[in-house]
Amino acid sequence: MQALEHLDPTRFETSAILKRLVSTHRALAEFKGVAASMPNQNILISTLGLQEAKDSSEIENLVTTHDELFREAAQDTAASPAAKEVARYNRALRVGFEDVRASGLLTGNHIIEIQSELEKNRAGYRKVPGTVLKNGEGRVVYTPPTPDLLPTLMSDLERFINDDELFAADPLVKMALIHHQFESIHPFYDGNGRTGRIINVLYLVKEGLLDTPVLYLSRAIVRSKADYYRLLQDVRGRGQWEQWVLYMLGAVERTARDGIATVQAIKAALMDTKHRIRDSYKFYSQDLINNLFSHPYTKIEFLQRDLEVSRLTATRYLDVLASGGFLRKLKIGRSNYYINEPLYRILTGEAPPVEAAL
Repeated sequence: MQALEHLDPTRFETSAILKRLVSTHRALAEFKGVAASMPNQNILISTLGLQEAKDSSEIENLVTTHDELFREAAQDTAASPAAKEVARYNRALRVGFEDVRASGLLTGNHIIEIQSELEKNRAGYRKVPGTVLKNGEGRVVYTPPTPDLLPTLMSDLERFINDDELFAADPLVKMALIHHQFESIHPFYDGNGRTGRIINVLYLVKEGLLDTPVLYLSRAIVRSKADYYRLLQDVRGRGQWEQWVLYMLGAVERTARDGIATVQAIKAALMDTKHRIRDSYKFYSQDLINNLFSHPYTKIEFLQRDLEVSRLTATRYLDVLASGGFLRKLKIGRSNYYINEPLYRILTGEAPPVEAAL
């Protein structure tokens, strides 16, 4: 496997790629601006991060429902194992974001830390052969590098990620190359796909194309999974880098445009709720609004923490908002959840569950 800097950068200056780069950068810049208009950036990191975690894990056949995932994020000990694993993705993304924001770099150690958070172990690079890929006829079509090569390959990749002088290409082209190289190296025992998708968005943050890690490509990949795996293999087998780059640019553009609509919908719902609560209740505060829009499900304990009020006061606030139609109270087991239905619908396109509603 050759280092990426040995590719000729000019091969990615085709008319098709250059045209796609213009439209992709335009969509990404618009998305960055819309995201920056949110009063509280943590709201987007929390809400959109959960969606990315679910979609990225679905690619790996870790399937959970939105309801299970939201309950896990609300610290429901009864949530399913799949939901708990999906929630770890969100935490790993935050860990990586803090690393990149603090250092301005995305290093091999950062990548190991992200994978460690995903898998909850410190196994590091694999010490055994990677999983071979076979076609539908059972023939081996790709074998990952042997363990002894991993340190060198990952060191080369780290240099490619962080040294802007090494490869004279647009950062979006570089992101596509980095993703393919990481997935082909397959350095870890498990979690390679999810780690690679976190690297995508963190690289965009590192390059200043995003302020926060809120552009998530996993939904676009889920919708075109067959193309994703076919094009990955076409690069390995036939060197078709250009088609792979076009695919990834298209995924970024579609995701940015979808993200613009989602962020605008969240902002509109937040402002509507803010004005109506402010006009109706003396206990209105911005911290209250931030709490209600940081997650589709909130709990008494969360309001206690965020507003620094007693449990009795937090309970009263949430029950009053439920009676006023701002939230829906749902009892599951011994826990009460308060659901922000407009936010739930924006994120999922579905109505929230109704069983056991009080």
